[in-house]
Amino acid sequence: MKSSKVSPVKWPTKRLKYCATYNDDVLPESTDDFALIDYIEISDVSLTKGIERSTPMLFHEAPSRARRKVQRGDVLVSTVRTYLKAVASVDEAPENLIASTGFCVVRPRKDFDQHYLGWALKSEPFIEEVVSRSVGVSYPAINASQAVDINVPVPPLEAQKRIAAFLDEKTAQIDALIEKKQQLLERLAEKRQAIITQAVTKGLNPSAPMKDSGIDWLGQIPSHWEVKRLRFLVRLHSGATPTTGAIEYWDGDLNWISPKDMKRDSITETLDKVTELAVDEYGLTCFSETNVVIVVRGMILAKTVPVAIAPGRYTINQDMKALVTNGKMVPEYLQMYLSAIRSFLMTLIAEAGHGTKALRTDVLVDTPTLIPPISEQETIAMKVQQQKDDLDRLSDCVSKAVARLTEYRAALITTAVTGQIEELR
Repeated sequence: MKSSKVSPVKWPTKRLKYCATYNDDVLPESTDDFALIDYIEISDVSLTKGIERSTPMLFHEAPSRARRKVQRGDVLVSTVRTYLKAVASVDEAPENLIASTGFCVVRPRKDFDQHYLGWALKSEPFIEEVVSRSVGVSYPAINASQAVDINVPVPPLEAQKRIAAFLDEKTAQIDALIEKKQQLLERLAEKRQAIITQAVTKGLNPSAPMKDSGIDWLGQIPSHWEVKRLRFLVRLHSGATPTTGAIEYWDGDLNWISPKDMKRDSITETLDKVTELAVDEYGLTCFSETNVVIVVRGMILAKTVPVAIAPGRYTINQDMKALVTNGKMVPEYLQMYLSAIRSFLMTLIAEAGHGTKALRTDVLVDTPTLIPPISEQETIAMKVQQQKDDLDRLSDCVSKAVARLTEYRAALITTAVTGQIEELR
């Protein structure tokens, strides 16, 4: 991708508060309870896609933070969870558009181009300054008054318009390329899942005699396969979490697996490790063989049911279960089978209190499970893993291309708004 000629920074800078006002309009408490608002939360905004969604709701149903009035031309800058980099220009705005008080709603002054200001506030120097000035570890935040104290580049008005038009065009081109690659990633993921599902529910031989499984959602299966409830095939082991304040339990050599270590139905490198003392103290099970682990509790279940193979010596946290087979199931095949019937497992998820979700294990063990002969399970697991590896390598290449395009997009915005592209001066 050809880049424009770059030269040293040219534009002067001013504090944002001299270029724009902020948080001008607030929804009063006297608002009619049944007034309909269109609400934007922090999670509704991203740096590259802007405002991705909003939620219509009645005022009395809205959270107390739904108070910032928004109009066309404003720029939303997140002042909480600033690591999310939730910054967006408001290109269209109905009269009832309301943002969370977690945003600083920036409104450019009349002598400042609103489109340029949006790009300036999406540039890396501004966002990095917002993040660096934020305080707090788990919930970093910055006061709106501190955010508008940050300097922004101030070109002449005509240059602002040229820069905005340039970035509108160039980022649209980059975004189109990213979207195509994202679609390719989705197709690869669908193909990956289809390969797994076909293999573990129909087998590898398309001409094999079939029979009715007796389970509506499984349909026909190879006639020499068995169907049994999961409880007759595995033992479930629970996990636990050592007290985080007790340092003697941590920094050991035993992998402690939690849901955050699950990625693409596999275990990433586990950063948290515990000592044998933690195992003894908390009654944890220390596994030294390959088993299937599944997440059974937590917000991660809202979208999926992570299930993976865990090799080596490890233990698990309280939100997970380890499934130890009794010799009738190859762990790798069982993991693929459970990932193939994820839609069914999602139906077993229920509210567990405090807004969390849980996969009831007493129901999980009643899951109908297909059992090919052991040798066939091994063959299925081996051949499917080979195909998965090929697709995963391709997906990784596409993901890296998306990352490079995203980095180029961010760099282009910065060079443009800071005056480093000569033809925009």
